[in-house]
Amino acid sequence: MSLDPALRSRIESLLQANRVVLFMKGQPGMPQCGFSAKACGILEDLGAEFAHVNVLADPEIREGIKVYGNWPTIPQLYVDGELVGGSDIMEQLAASGELSQLLGLPVPDRTPPQVTITDAAAEKLRGAMAEAGPGMALALAIDARFQPRFQIVPRNDNAIAVETQGLRLQFDLGSARRANGITIDWVDDFRGQGLTIDNPNAPKPVQALSPAEADRQARAGQLVLVDVRPPEERAIAAVAAPFRTFDGNGRSELEALPKDTPLAFLCHRGGRSAQAAEAFRALGFTRVYNVEGGIDRWSQEVDGSVPRY
Repeated sequence: MSLDPALRSRIESLLQANRVVLFMKGQPGMPQCGFSAKACGILEDLGAEFAHVNVLADPEIREGIKVYGNWPTIPQLYVDGELVGGSDIMEQLAASGELSQLLGLPVPDRTPPQVTITDAAAEKLRGAMAEAGPGMALALAIDARFQPRFQIVPRNDNAIAVETQGLRLQFDLGSARRANGITIDWVDDFRGQGLTIDNPNAPKPVQALSPAEADRQARAGQLVLVDVRPPEERAIAAVAAPFRTFDGNGRSELEALPKDTPLAFLCHRGGRSAQAAEAFRALGFTRVYNVEGGIDRWSQEVDGSVPRY
């Protein structure tokens, strides 16, 4: 299949303007598929600077990039104008150190994490591994949201690994860093049965904040209030306290703030702001709040002059 010359020129312009380009679904702060999230996580774990193209926002690019590189799936990573591959190839190259070398970055620290497995958890895991047969290991992935996922996989002698309690745990680079200091336990109580992980590295969950407290802290300069609604909604009703938005480069500027910056997100009734707050928590922000009830409750409890809609 041939590529339209104008579209080819657009793609080449993108590649020429940026040394490292990731064609993905969604944005780094809010990927729209697991493979794109995985690709972003790999680059972020390496500390790589990269440009991204959201193919969901540009159907021509979405189909054209598949033809351009003769690669049928998204995401796709390009470095110096050359196709590297998708998330699986990126993972392999990151594990070997080749991706760091390609990006001109220091070889990442491959020190195994400190992991504690309780006797109860070890017993259950050894039983599962015995059923899996010889030559297998337990892989633990911890994503950017600090969500863990166990898999039984073939033993990889080149993987970052911890051997304890008669078990071998294998990690990718990012997971190894996020796993340092974890305790793996087995619970059998009102929560049900299963493995649990106590991870001291995980950011605190999004906390609820009342409109009155958000108003007080925003006026005092103690937090950054972010109204995630589009301009047309803010034109109907807006708070009097200082706030920022996602308009233009607003989101990128917020993402560049120090990770301990207090951020409180506001929308109409609290749904969209909760999603935005979770996205920033996943980026590593440690003081993230959702304004309960949104501007609707703000109107009722803080400022009656704010219209309700």
